[in-house]
Amino acid sequence: MAEFNCPPNKYCSDQQMTEVGTDKTKIYHRTVTTLTGTGPAYTGSKTETYILRKQPEGAPINSWQVVATTTDGGKTQTFTNAAGADLKKSLSPGGNLAKNTQIQTQQTLTKGLGRNSLGQNGTVLDKISPEQQKKLKIISPNVASSTGAGSTTVAPAPVAGAKETVKENKEYKEGTRKEYDLDMRYPINLSGFQDVIKFSILEYSPSLAKENQNKVEGQFGSTKSRVVTLSDGNPIIVGSKRIGGITLPIPAGISDSNPVGWERDEISQLQSELAKIAKGFFEDDGGEAVSKTAGNAEGAISSGEADQSVKSIFLNASVNNASASKRAFGAVFNNNIELLFSGANLRQFSFTFLFYPREEKEAIMVRKIIRAFKQSMSVKRSKNSLLLKAPHTFAIKYMTANQKGELIQHPYLNRFKECALTSCNVDYTPENTYMTYVGDEKSMTAYRLALSFSELEPLFDDEYGTDDNIGF
Repeated sequence: MAEFNCPPNKYCSDQQMTEVGTDKTKIYHRTVTTLTGTGPAYTGSKTETYILRKQPEGAPINSWQVVATTTDGGKTQTFTNAAGADLKKSLSPGGNLAKNTQIQTQQTLTKGLGRNSLGQNGTVLDKISPEQQKKLKIISPNVASSTGAGSTTVAPAPVAGAKETVKENKEYKEGTRKEYDLDMRYPINLSGFQDVIKFSILEYSPSLAKENQNKVEGQFGSTKSRVVTLSDGNPIIVGSKRIGGITLPIPAGISDSNPVGWERDEISQLQSELAKIAKGFFEDDGGEAVSKTAGNAEGAISSGEADQSVKSIFLNASVNNASASKRAFGAVFNNNIELLFSGANLRQFSFTFLFYPREEKEAIMVRKIIRAFKQSMSVKRSKNSLLLKAPHTFAIKYMTANQKGELIQHPYLNRFKECALTSCNVDYTPENTYMTYVGDEKSMTAYRLALSFSELEPLFDDEYGTDDNIGF
């Protein structure tokens, strides 16, 4: 997907998708709103609708283009040459695209789900009354207060043509954060051609939860997959709710290690022979197994090994020293050592990021990113505090741009399954000197963020798929 930079002094929505026309063409769209001060915060504003326009094959990158402008809350639209017939129809009153762009704009202004040019998001605008917003010059002093804007939270209406994925968890203790900015990135002008690592913050979904039970005859447990896939260019787990997104340059020192449980095991010769007999009985050839064991025993007796082994046992027992037979006979019992599979293990990953904010907007973004990692990994409390609920989890992907300029999964780097953030360490003075920028923000000049992740479940052979990427 092409990068979208919010223009100064405007409020930009998050990206959404609407199916348009009889062929259900997928249209990716955003709204950009300017508060004009001529009426209520929504109906009196100028709102532009942008769509992601795919460029001809071979062009450097897809681009966002404005297709319509409204100044009356969507009752009438002024279309540009980029708007086709199906799009115009869908943007007309009652159309799916018209409904969804109105919802985008309402959410951006009343709940603040999008970002403005200062990097402020909904958690800021939602808690500031219209009068305070005017004093802080977030909105024009001439803008009339709309019903509920900035003071009450309006439940977002369902998006036309969209499918509900996960029901909102309402059991958290009040004050628990449930949403983050969906497009946090550092540097803030991160190029669409640069290889990046993308983190999606996910609302944790237990594998044995009712909504994850899709039983197949003859199969045990849940069929929920925790393999990370892509949706609109973002890493996601099917059936999980994406509540935040962070994009960073790929750091140095990345690696992976695929552990499998193997352990040393020993068995005596007598136990080994008895095991063969037992296995033989299970396989309906017990008589043959007994005959072979008897033959082995007869051979040991005729060679004198049985006599020596019995002497060794009594010698070791009489002196209470397991090495006595070694001194007397120069031999030990055959311990039949073997390396045996003991089970699957979980993979762990570590990343270290260095931040050097160059301006106030970038310093605010760095602060948001660090807080998002720290807060999302925090343990959640239930409403009555009797239970502790799991922190949020993460979907991670390495991304690169193809020849068309589209972000795709990097084929030469490893993939991830759903991960838990197990450790988050922040060094506020990585240069061993306390230093801040001059100004109101007083941001540190540098930060070092060290993250440790662990996958929630083991890796299995069948999850590699049939493509020729490097896989997990």
